[in-house]
Amino acid sequence: VQLQASGGGSVQAGGSLRLSCAASGRIFSRYDMGWFRQTPGKEREFVAVGMWSGGSTYYADSVKGRFTVSRDNAKNTVALQMNSLKPEDTATYYCAAGEYSDYRFRPQYLGQGTLVTVSS
Repeated sequence: VQLQASGGGSVQAGGSLRLSCAASGRIFSRYDMGWFRQTPGKEREFVAVGMWSGGSTYYADSVKGRFTVSRDNAKNTVALQMNSLKPEDTATYYCAAGEYSDYRFRPQYLGQGTLVTVSS
């Protein structure tokens, strides 16, 4: 699976951004699809995931109620709508394909990152 993310940029606190990820290669619909983020010097952090079966979504507590993950299996895309952005959301965001189980998203594939910068 090849993943191509886009949509990052700079925004003021309280603003919104929408990240998109296009997948190609192996069967997209068989993978749980989601997002991680990382800032320099910190570990990669789970953000959100959309399940391939059943359509359930799961979020990190830090983004719950502000971010929405959605996928379109027909178009092989997954998106992350980010609202009410905070400076602490500043990070490089990575699209991922893998498996979510036992409250953990294990990525098998990661796309290149897209930078999100939120200024106060």
